[in-house]
Amino acid sequence: MTTVLETWMAEEAQVMAILAAGQGEGVATREQISGKTGLETMQAILRGELPSAPIGNTMNFCLIHLEEGKTIFQGAPKPAFFNPLGTIHGGWIATLLDSALGCAVHTKMPVGRAYTTAELSVNMVRALSPKVERVRAIANVLHCGRQLATAEAKLVGPDGTLYAHATTTCLVFEMK
Repeated sequence: MTTVLETWMAEEAQVMAILAAGQGEGVATREQISGKTGLETMQAILRGELPSAPIGNTMNFCLIHLEEGKTIFQGAPKPAFFNPLGTIHGGWIATLLDSALGCAVHTKMPVGRAYTTAELSVNMVRALSPKVERVRAIANVLHCGRQLATAEAKLVGPDGTLYAHATTTCLVFEMK
């Protein structure tokens, strides 16, 4: 019987292979995203047709799944992210959650619209250590209007343990 962690690891390996064979890390040009919705842009990244954000490699996390209004990011806590107490620094947790939240909002953007994080609130409810091999940030958009978007996310381990939860408010604007 396959465990949840084994399933997560297999899904991560599949995504990482696609990204490695694709465009690599970087930022898509305006020409590459012209005429695409946010969902189409994110799908192209996940297929390796557009570059993936370098922060994923730096922070040891990646996008695993997306659909309109929802994303799942997976990360591997490691000792490089320790705080002075020997647990995973809250900044790593916040960055992982912010990435999932922002990309969930991104999937709701029509052609020519963009967003930026205006507010991020993170609640850490349990210490995270590298003993937890993988965590998932699962984000869902609550509202997406012409000027503001809101979303919520939770950070969980393979056994369902909640480590943190977060909300965001994003400013939505016309790309120029």
